[in-house]
Amino acid sequence: MKKTERYFYPAVFAYEPGQEIAVDFPDLKCATSGVNDNDAFLSARELLGCVMYGLEEDGEPIPPPTPLKDIELQQNERAVLIDVYMPSIRHANVNRSVNRTVTLPAWLNAAALERNINFSQVLQDALKEQLHIG
Repeated sequence: MKKTERYFYPAVFAYEPGQEIAVDFPDLKCATSGVNDNDAFLSARELLGCVMYGLEEDGEPIPPPTPLKDIELQQNERAVLIDVYMPSIRHANVNRSVNRTVTLPAWLNAAALERNINFSQVLQDALKEQLHIG
């Protein structure tokens, strides 16, 4: 099944004096905030990417977005159409790093530190060699 390349969902930006801008995605039942319009927009885009990626990965149904013109607003709110480009989100999640704890003899650790060895790079190289990849 071909995955969607780009999602577009309406978000409601709510403005209250002295507070961050609250951002709610009514179709997705999730929210975020930002200190100004740019920050709120970027936070909304990041949240949309995370939510949509999670729904895709879990095989959950993707709810249809409400048309922007149909969003009901209060006086201090405005509707904003947020988009997210999923290939970059999927790629980032495939290539994200994870932490692993390894145990070494103290003398080997000291010798490697003395020579400024990059432990992560050595482990990655060794694993790739063992797995016969890249």
